[in-house]
Amino acid sequence: MKKIPLTIAMSDYDHMRDFRIGDVQAEGIDPTFLTMEIHEIFSRFTYNREWDVSELSFAKFIAQVTRKEPDIIGLPVWTSRQFRFSSFYYNTNSGIKTASDLAGKRVAVPEWAQTAAVYTRGWLQHQAGVDLNSIDWVQAGTEDAGREEKVELYLPKGLNLTRITDKSISQMLASGEIDAALVAREPKVFTNGHKDVKRLFPDYRIMEENYFDETGIFPIMHIIALKRSILEEHPWIARNLLMAYEESKKRAVDRFLEISVSRYCLPWAVNHAEQMKEKFGGDFFPYGIEPNRKTLSAFCQYAFEQGITRYAIEPDAMFPENLDLSVLI
Repeated sequence: MKKIPLTIAMSDYDHMRDFRIGDVQAEGIDPTFLTMEIHEIFSRFTYNREWDVSELSFAKFIAQVTRKEPDIIGLPVWTSRQFRFSSFYYNTNSGIKTASDLAGKRVAVPEWAQTAAVYTRGWLQHQAGVDLNSIDWVQAGTEDAGREEKVELYLPKGLNLTRITDKSISQMLASGEIDAALVAREPKVFTNGHKDVKRLFPDYRIMEENYFDETGIFPIMHIIALKRSILEEHPWIARNLLMAYEESKKRAVDRFLEISVSRYCLPWAVNHAEQMKEKFGGDFFPYGIEPNRKTLSAFCQYAFEQGITRYAIEPDAMFPENLDLSVLI
């Protein structure tokens, strides 16, 4: 059988390395990997579909997969997962002390359809009890002025979102033109030590663990998407790709748990990995739909409530059918 050539674009991740360098093979597939900066991958695939399989922001994926005639479909494979309580920044002159103080304030996001911001706004609404319509929202680039939304929005009635084209979030945080920001990447004005710009939750690790314990949500940031036309022509490709990604991840976890040598230049890495196995009940970075249903369902809900999607999609509708990796013998 002749192998099917596929171009696959994604950033550099240890849990995908073995597949990318060829130590793990996807049966029947001849992959060409493109490794580049994440935002370039997102933009070029969102606008031009320049390759067959792509890493994609979960928010941009869900926006595109709920179009009238979607031309992509997802694999339940996550290149990146991150809790995001670290992403709240504020100007100390704003009077903000807690999450509830964001009501009535001017708060910026790099894009409304940024995945990290979808989760943090979901937490604000559902756990912190903050009405999103009570916030004066601003959209601007974190460091560069003029950043644009990449997908069409369906903003809920009563929500106020203003695009600022001539200033960055960092500039406005420092000057006090905005009171706070929800940004995945640390603003330079914060990392450079501006006296008026602080994290709202400096103890974010504790909050994130409590959040997981309470909700079962481990936020998915980036997903693997592929063109529907390829899946329609070769339905077996999705499962074979998933198996390769799963094996690659398993090898990465095995490296983390190898105690005889230091595979990672991080003290106590093995002990930390063992603690995470206990915390997450075994697989601390699970692929697939069922192990992630709480997270997927929450994100689908948030995306609809916040106007990222036209309708409330169910998790199973984003992926091909019959992708269960378990085989009974």
